[in-house]
Amino acid sequence: MRNLVTGGAGFIGSHLCRALLDKGEEVICLDNLSSGQIRNVQVLEAYARFSFIESDITDHIQIEVDRIYNLACPASPPFYQSDPIKTTKTSVLGSLNLLELAATSGARILQASTSEIYGDPLEHPQSETYWGNVNPIGIRSCYDEGKRVAETLFFDYMRQEQVEIKVVRIFNTYGPNMRPDDGRVISNFITQALTNQPLTVHGSGQQTRSFCYVDDLVKGLISVMNSAADLTGPFNLGNPNEFKIIELVELIRELIGEGIQVTFRPLPQDDPKQRRPDINLAFNTLGWQPVVALEDGLPQTIAYFKERIASV
Repeated sequence: MRNLVTGGAGFIGSHLCRALLDKGEEVICLDNLSSGQIRNVQVLEAYARFSFIESDITDHIQIEVDRIYNLACPASPPFYQSDPIKTTKTSVLGSLNLLELAATSGARILQASTSEIYGDPLEHPQSETYWGNVNPIGIRSCYDEGKRVAETLFFDYMRQEQVEIKVVRIFNTYGPNMRPDDGRVISNFITQALTNQPLTVHGSGQQTRSFCYVDDLVKGLISVMNSAADLTGPFNLGNPNEFKIIELVELIRELIGEGIQVTFRPLPQDDPKQRRPDINLAFNTLGWQPVVALEDGLPQTIAYFKERIASV
């Protein structure tokens, strides 16, 4: 298989590239490096079947491939809010370009959508049949609504142009290759703890998240891509074990230092208060479920961040 992984130098994309290469497949990694990092994929240059293209999916793309994984879009609030118009263009114009490529080349295409399409959910846990509670004009809307439109385009290209599509909705994921400055809670807490800063908790810390280790997530992406043609999704991919943010604080303290201080700040606008995936669809149709517990994945993530910080 010849795979195009857009956003392949990003956190999840770089792990996906490696997993596909380890399966003996060819990988073309395309990334504009706005939030991805070339350091994440430099080690992959040792594979003869790997190539890197610095480009943007909002530009015209013409490559002969069998499968397309679209992971191209900044996924953390500080990055996608820094240029919200560009973020929306990436989801909408980028998806159009890739769907056209899939239509002309006969490639199967997977869209990495997000749990953010559920907004601040009124249903808990969130299943794929839930339509969400999204603010269409808020500061997060460029990402939330951009991803919702991308899903619309994928299903319209399937119905109108007979493109083979797959759609996954990714819930909070963590692990090595995260950016220290990406603004997500696990990377924030680890970086702050390792640099002797107080952990910044927004709100009371009673809001919940579920954290999926990146290796589990990548196995889910590949499983969805390789599934029968009529299994289009959307599929929730994430870990259904739910943690309060204040519980995550205690885990970080146990692993890094009991004396770590905490500072509390107001909740950001439209920040969801609960987030937990219903993964029954992925489990029942694909046999997929995460196996790495947070207590096991965090030490590996902390070790990566220690190395990153030491090398600066």
